[in-house]
Amino acid sequence: METRDVIDPATPASEPRSRAETLPPLIDPNLWQPLAKRLNILIGPFSSAQTPPEEGTDINAALQSLLEQQPNLAAVLLLSDGDWNTGTPPAQAATRLRMRDTPLFTVPIGSDTKLPDLELTAFDVPTFAIAGKPLRIPFTITSSLPRDETLTVELKTPGGEIISKTLTLPAMATHQDSIAWRPADPGETTLTLTLPKTGAERYLENNTLSAPLTIRKEQLRVLLVETYPRWEYRYLRNALDRDPGIDVHCLLLHPGLGKPATGNGYLPAFPKDDQLAQYDVIFLGDIGLTPGQLTQENVVALQKLIRDQATGLVFLPGIHGHQLTLANTPLADLLPIQWDETQPRGWGSTTPGKIVLTETGAQSLLTKLGDTDELSTSVWATLPGFQWHAPALRAKAGSEVLATHGSESNRFGRIPLIVTKTYGAGKILYMGADGAWRWRRGVEDRHHYRFWGQVVRWMAYQRNMAGGDRIRLFYTPDRPKTGDTLTLNANVMTLSGEPQRDGAVIAQIATPTGKTSSIRLTPAGDEAWGLFTATFTPTEPGEHQINLTSPSANASLETKLSVQGSTREKLGQPIKKELLRELAQITRGQLLETTDPTALLATLTNLPEPQPTERRIPLWAHPVWAGILLTLMALFWIGRKATGAF
Repeated sequence: METRDVIDPATPASEPRSRAETLPPLIDPNLWQPLAKRLNILIGPFSSAQTPPEEGTDINAALQSLLEQQPNLAAVLLLSDGDWNTGTPPAQAATRLRMRDTPLFTVPIGSDTKLPDLELTAFDVPTFAIAGKPLRIPFTITSSLPRDETLTVELKTPGGEIISKTLTLPAMATHQDSIAWRPADPGETTLTLTLPKTGAERYLENNTLSAPLTIRKEQLRVLLVETYPRWEYRYLRNALDRDPGIDVHCLLLHPGLGKPATGNGYLPAFPKDDQLAQYDVIFLGDIGLTPGQLTQENVVALQKLIRDQATGLVFLPGIHGHQLTLANTPLADLLPIQWDETQPRGWGSTTPGKIVLTETGAQSLLTKLGDTDELSTSVWATLPGFQWHAPALRAKAGSEVLATHGSESNRFGRIPLIVTKTYGAGKILYMGADGAWRWRRGVEDRHHYRFWGQVVRWMAYQRNMAGGDRIRLFYTPDRPKTGDTLTLNANVMTLSGEPQRDGAVIAQIATPTGKTSSIRLTPAGDEAWGLFTATFTPTEPGEHQINLTSPSANASLETKLSVQGSTREKLGQPIKKELLRELAQITRGQLLETTDPTALLATLTNLPEPQPTERRIPLWAHPVWAGILLTLMALFWIGRKATGAF
């Protein structure tokens, strides 16, 4: 009722009043004195019926309460905008009013059309960011302005830095965009995004959103597993090795060497379970389940690591087609594409092919190679091409295709080249073109380093939400709202460094108001690899303190969880006149489309008197007659006794 959309017809150019400001003249007891001669007038507000009270409007509970407290209701007058956002549908109470022959008269308060407005409906700040690394923050603006508008949004940081972005909003539409920022120093901060007053906009209360952000230093651990040191592998290793936030290890199982390559950053063998669990992202190159390469035990360990430990896995197939041997292993479910087994060595061409982003890929933060969407699209269009691609037929159900071959297709459509999916707690990326190293031509490391750096951080984001020595916490959604079902996932390591399979994992969650709840996380399954899960539904906005402990592992973790408020009472929404009309019709009442007190009183005063109810009572069956007869009989017998007659 705080929406300002009530315009005075006498002065339409003046500032509109709020809906609540129009109510005092209508609920003044002096106004209803003419009706008080034949009716008892009761006036009262209503909102949410929940205990404890919460923000919201429950029309059904208000009408139900009247029915229970006032058994002799003659009529009900409802002044409302019709916006019920909690409780059951008010039609239920209207039906009970109809059964009691109590008419409901409804008066809509507000405008039935949305006035010109811009609303910042989403500001998706991540849980954490990396100091010195560019951060792209998506946001959503909903416009009800009658024409396209050009405006400049501003991102403000506590240090006083302001980042501006100019964009054009289409009329009567929702616009999604993002703004880039490079945090400098680690620490806790709050970002604020603001829209300026634009055109004939009526409300400014919904033009600003803020969200907390943790800025960290990082040290991600990456493992590259390959057979032949092809160009893609060499340049990828250099790109990751030169990134100060990445610690890269390599396992080169070259068939011609007879043993793994050794040296700086090279591992002598495939890591054991406790060592493997330390890696945030693993790259599988042109390698498979063949003698001298991966073993069945390695494949099972990888599958469990991705599923239970939220590690990211990147498939980088090569010309030798070794990855096709993984089709009958547990990793087959992780692969987001279906192989063409008739062409195991892929397809080569003397004419360079082009990577073309799909609509999803153009909007993905993973494929952003420029600070703006236009610049990123331009970069992809000018990247050097590739001359070999993997034999992928199509993307599997549940995956997202970010890029396809620019010219080659099959019976399923364009050949998928960049595909992502989720598997358990982890993320999967498939890169089907062996030519990303060519992107360095003429620009050195600008695009090549940025792409693979974004890949690693995107895949390791969820795994690194909060971590301690032997315990890690991650959750979905990463930016929850009140009322969302939050899935808590914890990875726990024993004192010996192995994934814990059973035992107690307890989360103590303290809300901003000081309420504390205890949640027990249980193993995700009989084969869960150190993964414990539970669900939690936050009801309060703000920062929640989480204390996660595992007594059997002697491990604990303290972290914060930011919950965004989900406002039920939204400003700027049009009234629900049809709902009010329906309630009046159900009860055989009337929708009164006026807020003028005098006109409203006149309308109700002139309503016909309700038809008197005829109730027939047979006198011979009335209990009074039985009492009279018993009294007469008693007097008769008393008289006979008094006169001595028997």
